[in-house]
Amino acid sequence: MAETSTSALTRGTSGSLRYAAGAVTGLGIGVLLASLLTFAGVLPTGVVAGVQLLDLLAVVLGAGALAMIGVGAASSVGLLDTTPDHTAGTSLAAVFGIVGFVAGCLVAAQTLGLATLWPLGGVAGAALGVGLALVPREDVALAATGGGFALVASLVVLTGVIDSGWSWQPNGLSVVFSAGTTVPLLFSVAGLLLAWVGSQAIAGFGTQGRARGASLLVSANAAGMIALLVVLVSFIAVRGWGPMTEGVRYGLFWEPLTWFQVPIWEQWVIVNAPTIWFYWPFAMEGVAISNPVNGVAPAIVGTVWLVVGAVTFAVPLGVGTAVFLTEYAEQGRITALVEIATNGLWSTPSVVYGLFGLAFLVPRIGNQSTLLSGMIVLGFMLLPLVVITSREALLNVPDEYRDASAALGVSRWETIKTIVLPAAMPGVITGTILGVGRIAGETAPILLVLTGEPFPAEGPDLLDFSAGFTSSFPFVEVSAINPDALLQSATALPYQLFATITAGVGDVSEGFRWGTALVLLLVVMSFYAVGIASRIYFRRKLDA
Repeated sequence: MAETSTSALTRGTSGSLRYAAGAVTGLGIGVLLASLLTFAGVLPTGVVAGVQLLDLLAVVLGAGALAMIGVGAASSVGLLDTTPDHTAGTSLAAVFGIVGFVAGCLVAAQTLGLATLWPLGGVAGAALGVGLALVPREDVALAATGGGFALVASLVVLTGVIDSGWSWQPNGLSVVFSAGTTVPLLFSVAGLLLAWVGSQAIAGFGTQGRARGASLLVSANAAGMIALLVVLVSFIAVRGWGPMTEGVRYGLFWEPLTWFQVPIWEQWVIVNAPTIWFYWPFAMEGVAISNPVNGVAPAIVGTVWLVVGAVTFAVPLGVGTAVFLTEYAEQGRITALVEIATNGLWSTPSVVYGLFGLAFLVPRIGNQSTLLSGMIVLGFMLLPLVVITSREALLNVPDEYRDASAALGVSRWETIKTIVLPAAMPGVITGTILGVGRIAGETAPILLVLTGEPFPAEGPDLLDFSAGFTSSFPFVEVSAINPDALLQSATALPYQLFATITAGVGDVSEGFRWGTALVLLLVVMSFYAVGIASRIYFRRKLDA
């Protein structure tokens, strides 16, 4: 009995099957990657080794499709040792039915020109898809759908149905699809489908095959998300790096550090010392005619102060609210209502916050756009997320911590202050990081309540450390904040980027726009870095 079970589990892992199905999977993944790189413009669509790239991909895709059909046929007649189910299953039948319905509708409406009877084409396509999944055996169904779709996609290009001059404008739509974008996308879908079917064939179909296919799709999804982030950041970095680093100069120099006059000798003594000199005009200058390189320094300063002000406003309020709701309030309808309202506020569009600030805050704070209004509005946006994440972090603190503290006679507030809040701090910081990433790039609210001149010569001078004696009590005046800077308009990187790209404000080059976008990205990442470092610090402090 044991030998029979072992044989059943290993039947699908014969060498010939693994080699053939592995080759199909490899060809499918290769076509998928090459097609995506072609769609992104990394690979040119011209001639490669004497052959058009798309024709070469079509040949590879066709070879993989024929191999997959061969594997399915060999499995169905028993030449390969596989364990397929009787059908492909109801889940795949539903997927195939939806795909068949959409394809049938497109063919009926766009190709056959059926004005009102196009749903009939969709019904026929859905019936064909469901039939392919439920009627034949699993190996035949997967080989017919995966290999068949890839073969059709290959033949469409190789037979010239879609050539380099092909274009398609769907009836009733203004969009035009060209071969340069349609074929790579078509090959990407065909390659992924072929790789998925091939991965199931490696395990001999059946339960193990579906598990392997699901693993491939999950891995492909994760790889796609990571690749999308890399492409997004790289696209901005490639275009913005040159303008952003234009005119950078640095070096180690010997220069006069200080000098003083010797009393008896009556001579000036100059002390030279090594000095590291760094000049980055794009990040240290504003926009001015006299500047050799225009920069975004005022916008960087404005963005930093906006985020600092919003965090200062929102974090204490949000954490305090979360502590009250979690540790003191009765868990009832009122608590549930507050949670629903908080979630709704977090989902509210940012322009609504900006409109509220324009109608409510601006008339009450100098009746003009001010930095303080921007801080408060962004703080309103950040507040719901801080409440939500802080509450979740507090709820995740085990009750055993509270019970043990209470057993030692420690008061509730002391327990919260010394035990619960430190344990929840990594979660609170994580929520704050996510919120900061959102508000640092917001444009709509600051467009309404903050901005004035899009390219000011200087940023807001908020810090003003000064001390002196006065004639009135307490006869000493110390200041750290310049209130005038809080009540003046300013600019920020998102608004400056919007002004230069969308509205065309300012006589700046395209490189300046990409450089501004890259600086904004770096500023947001720097906030993330500070937050992540804080989270790691509190995590290590808890583990110590």
